[in-house]
Amino acid sequence: MKHIYLDNSSTTKVLNEAAQAVFDTMTSYFGNPSSLHRIGIEAEKIMKEARENIAQVLGVNPAEIYFTSGGTESNNWAIKGAAKALCRKGNHLITTEIEHPSVLEAVRALEKEGYSVTYLKVDKEGVIDLDQLEKELTPETILVSIMYVNNEVGSIQPIQEAAQIITLPRYL
Repeated sequence: MKHIYLDNSSTTKVLNEAAQAVFDTMTSYFGNPSSLHRIGIEAEKIMKEARENIAQVLGVNPAEIYFTSGGTESNNWAIKGAAKALCRKGNHLITTEIEHPSVLEAVRALEKEGYSVTYLKVDKEGVIDLDQLEKELTPETILVSIMYVNNEVGSIQPIQEAAQIITLPRYL
């Protein structure tokens, strides 16, 4: 039976070469990269090379590359970290009603800590209203989190247009 997989916005099959590289690394260089023994030092070298390769592709400094265990940890770290780092500039966050649970839970946790949160509504197609986004932005807005492609319904958000609205000079 042939399978048709329609959830690539959530999880995509890994390339065989990538899976093999991960397997080889995890079975040959399994040491703790923070350890001073030989296997740990080898693991640290692999991590450093990976960080440098990724940084080069992205055109950033290797010190800007962090590895996490997955999307939920990354979302929590990014959202809570940004909010805490920018709290002196404001306390308003904007997200959508249809974000991934890891985003919504991080935002709700910040809301319990006193941050003000606006949840953008979506239309019957699952798309945000850009006029509402512009209306909800204030000088206190420090973070806007909008999922590009919804993993449940497949709606694609107008990210380029949203970015233009968010970066208008009056909000910088």
